[in-house]
Amino acid sequence: MAQAAIALGSNLGDRGAHLDAAVAALSALPGTRILRQSPRYDTDPVDVPEEFRDRRFLNGALLVETDLTPEALLRSLLDIESSLRRVRTVRNGPRTVDLDLIAYQGETRGTPDLTLPHPRAKAREFVLRPLRDMGVDIDSLTAGAPV
Repeated sequence: MAQAAIALGSNLGDRGAHLDAAVAALSALPGTRILRQSPRYDTDPVDVPEEFRDRRFLNGALLVETDLTPEALLRSLLDIESSLRRVRTVRNGPRTVDLDLIAYQGETRGTPDLTLPHPRAKAREFVLRPLRDMGVDIDSLTAGAPV
């Protein structure tokens, strides 16, 4: 089994309920269990279109242990987003839930569908703070060290 770090975010509707539903769906994935869950933070939006800059996010992170490959885990994250009515009409626009695979133990990727570790994670405090709260170091996890 491998450990993976997942960032969570929501800026539409009942943000906490959306994140709760995402966590429940993640905990139900076959061969996957949640090891740690960070506190959640109310954060300013980053890299969003001007008309959506007033929509604050609720962000957090999870550390999971999984038998899924990075690609299968990513597909599962996208399926969960869809099941929670995420609509992708505007790049970086409002969303009920956003699930990002940040790092996967011992793995790096650079494909059109998946980049590991997440290319912008280290520049985003709304990702780094929840990971720090859980004692997760992206570089160590990517290098193969369990957290």
